[in-house]
Amino acid sequence: MTIGIDQLGLYTPNYFVDMVKLAQARGDEPDKYTIGIGQDQQAVPPSSQDVVTMGANAANQFMTAEMADKIGLIVLGTETGIDASKAGSLYIQQLLGLNSRSRAIEIKEACYGATAGLMLARDFIASHPGQTALVIASDIARYGLKSSGEVTQGAGAVAMLVTENPRIMTIEPESSYFSEQVMDFWRPVYTDNAIAFGKYSTEQYIHFFETTWADYQAQMGRTLADFKALTFHLPYTKMGLKALRTALPAADDQKQAELLALYQDSIQYSRRIGNIYTGSLYLGLVSLLDLNQTLQAGDRIGLFSYGSGAVGEFFAGELVPGFRSQLHTSDNQAMLDQRVELSVADYERVYSDKVPYAAEDYRSNQEFFAGDFVLTGVVNQQRQYEARIHG
Repeated sequence: MTIGIDQLGLYTPNYFVDMVKLAQARGDEPDKYTIGIGQDQQAVPPSSQDVVTMGANAANQFMTAEMADKIGLIVLGTETGIDASKAGSLYIQQLLGLNSRSRAIEIKEACYGATAGLMLARDFIASHPGQTALVIASDIARYGLKSSGEVTQGAGAVAMLVTENPRIMTIEPESSYFSEQVMDFWRPVYTDNAIAFGKYSTEQYIHFFETTWADYQAQMGRTLADFKALTFHLPYTKMGLKALRTALPAADDQKQAELLALYQDSIQYSRRIGNIYTGSLYLGLVSLLDLNQTLQAGDRIGLFSYGSGAVGEFFAGELVPGFRSQLHTSDNQAMLDQRVELSVADYERVYSDKVPYAAEDYRSNQEFFAGDFVLTGVVNQQRQYEARIHG
């Protein structure tokens, strides 16, 4: 039995801020943002978009009634969940009309949560033949206006339908993982702004990659020559490059050039969306599949997942015949191209208009409603969601 990703859906909010203009407003050199960090644009989520609505929008890109009836597991991987107890996947289940005879849960471990969900889904399908699983990575990265981490914010979601005999990519059962208690990044429950030690977190990211990559090679007897491309968790696009460069010296010049070229394809969507935490690795995968035309069935892709705190995992997948017919390349590119650019002043206004940590009722700003699913507000401490699908 082969198990893997049958469908991939992507969503990001309808608004963005330009990094050159943000740098100028902050008194920084634009090259610091566009070259040093590697970001061109940053998605800006209005208060009508949260991890539930973005996740539902991403899954709705491919969901059919037949798919919805077969789902036996719904996993939301997020580190910006909307409730300290209730899983956001339950709201997504309702919004999309998914099978009620399913397990609906939420997984948290910083940016690793969706990978944990993907591995859980793989094991679930192996023991439940005929069923499928929906894994959603959805997050909003916030560090605060004018903070040192502001340039690495973003918002979006990637949804994956995991099945037997997948039509995009199999996920190989072998992987290498490593966990250790590290205080490089965290977000206390009383705030939606993360706390991060950037330099230290980068060091840990590279350490976890080197550890899992070395262990994977020892387990499998593989080298870089066995991979068409490597994809990485991308809190910002230069981060993955730093890790990749630690492995490149083991390959010949031709292979190094190939891996670097495909890496560039994998970061293009991230350059326009920014950091989406649990979804960043899979945003890179979507970007690679959409933009690189040399990929073909049988190519093996390596994936490195990292969640601060910290957990890392290296695993691999193999593209299957006909995978391109299952992609949504034109839809993804149209979504990015049709977004509305906000001035820095409007970006700050939208950023500050968020659901508060308070018991009072709240109504989302309808001026910035966008997407098939929206959060209209909070009434009696209960989030109110609405489907706005137009026939």
